[in-house]
Amino acid sequence: MASDGNQFPPQKQDSQPGKEHAMDPTPQYSSQHYKPSNKLQGKVALVTGGDSGIGRAVCHCFALEGATVAFTYVKSHEDKDARDTLEILKKAKVEGAKEPMAIPADLGFEENCRKVVESVVNSYGRIDILVNNAAEQHKTWSIDDIDEARLERVFRTNIFSQFFLVKYALKHMKEGSSIINTTSVTAYKGSPKLLDYSATKGAIVAFTRGLALQLVDRGIRVNGVAPGPIWTPLIPASFSEDECAKFGKEVPMQRAGQTIEVAPSYVFLASCPESSYITGQILHPNGGTIVNG
Repeated sequence: MASDGNQFPPQKQDSQPGKEHAMDPTPQYSSQHYKPSNKLQGKVALVTGGDSGIGRAVCHCFALEGATVAFTYVKSHEDKDARDTLEILKKAKVEGAKEPMAIPADLGFEENCRKVVESVVNSYGRIDILVNNAAEQHKTWSIDDIDEARLERVFRTNIFSQFFLVKYALKHMKEGSSIINTTSVTAYKGSPKLLDYSATKGAIVAFTRGLALQLVDRGIRVNGVAPGPIWTPLIPASFSEDECAKFGKEVPMQRAGQTIEVAPSYVFLASCPESSYITGQILHPNGGTIVNG
């Protein structure tokens, strides 16, 4: 924490999606204390929004655990972050895993989601783990500021994409596969300044629970992760300089989380031996905020 009591230097990015390489400090996607143990050896994983933030940390941990990793990003907006993540994954790749792949895509539309799944299957033959992580958010204090175009855009990115990707990925997933959806603490506590975003995150909770029941007979587990205040590119791209500086101070731990503190939740849910009796559930790495399901 800075000497002035701030969590981070004041900063603001003027466009979405945010850029990880422009953040100060950049999020911590790795840790010397994380000890991989081949939990995902031989698995093929698709992670949406994997170029930065929580997605990058998840991709990195998956690669360390032996998985072959493909991730999506937004072309022309996240090119540098995608290149950086691709290099990180190449260095983390273990023996037996195939080369990682970055796929540019606007996931708000069904045909684009179909093409993403097709690209992964054409390269790797199947999908064992699907992480629906891509999201966007825009701050506003009044429902009057949310017009139809913005509402549709946020829902397309955050929840339509999950329906579409699951629809096509399931054709290439077998018993023992895992689907993990990123929701948010805002789905449980609400957010007056992220009204449309928190509504999509609530929808993701319901989607996760219903899909888990639909797929349980096929032996495919469906779970979610609901992060609290995590230092990702969404933050400087959404909030003011002052809000960024104090980001995370409201939770019991009085600090924002780092992406490496969230990624192990995804590893746990993706690993069949460790979480084989868990489906329809949400994990809450949120710095101590108590939520009710």
